Amino acid sequence: MNPYVPYSKPDSVIIDYRAGDEIINYLNKMKIEVIKTVRCDDLQEPVNGHPDMVIHPVDYKTVIVAPNVYDYYKNILELKGIKVIKGGKTLSRNYPEDIAYNVARIGRYAVHNTKHTDQVLKYYLEEAGAEFIHVNQGYAKCSTAAVGDGRAVTSDLQIHEKLKSHNIDCMYINPKVVLLEGYNHGFIGGCAGLINENIFLSTGKIIDENILNTLKKFIRSAGYIYEEASDRQIIDLGSLIPICTDATTTVQPPCKRGVTEWSFYH
Repeated sequence: MNPYVPYSKPDSVIIDYRAGDEIINYLNKMKIEVIKTVRCDDLQEPVNGHPDMVIHPVDYKTVIVAPNVYDYYKNILELKGIKVIKGGKTLSRNYPEDIAYNVARIGRYAVHNTKHTDQVLKYYLEEAGAEFIHVNQGYAKCSTAAVGDGRAVTSDLQIHEKLKSHNIDCMYINPKVVLLEGYNHGFIGGCAGLINENIFLSTGKIIDENILNTLKKFIRSAGYIYEEASDRQIIDLGSLIPICTDATTTVQPPCKRGVTEWSFYH
């Protein structure tokens, strides 16, 4: 069960507190409640509102939260029937002390630099049946987005190769197309992902037409519609975390499987 693959419209979405009005309006029109993150001053400023730095949904009903911001999310999410568990690792500013919860989920796999995965999170993921794939990239969720249960897009070359070796169809996207103020670029997983059972949502526009067209083709081949939430350049907001409280979200349709070489190194 991958909570980043919703099978109906989520009730709400956790998003960076700095998300622009266009993105917020898009979600509101879909009648999805927007839950803005709280600033985590223990992290560097460009990522201090990124939800995937401080929260990891184990399943549709359970999230692990960094102690730094635990009380804020506990107060909000428990009212929605979500079990909120405090992680063991208190995050701090510099790598790798900031990556403990930034785990990518693709199918049954949890992808991360397992030397630094929070041990509470690791326990609950393994209890849920997740199989870990070790990679050197600590920002694995930032770098990767699920496209259904058997496919993914990533801006990390090692993750690209590792997923292919585990029979996951995977497309590589050069991270240079993603904006993240304060850094040279962001990552594709932080700015795109499934928002419901039909739509793969991007936070904005990919200005490289060749990359955009290749991505759209890949998304369509997985059975989803590609949409953009704003007219601005695609921006890394640290993932949009869907919160699904409807029990029907656990009913998973058949997924396509097999290995396909999808790359755009441009």
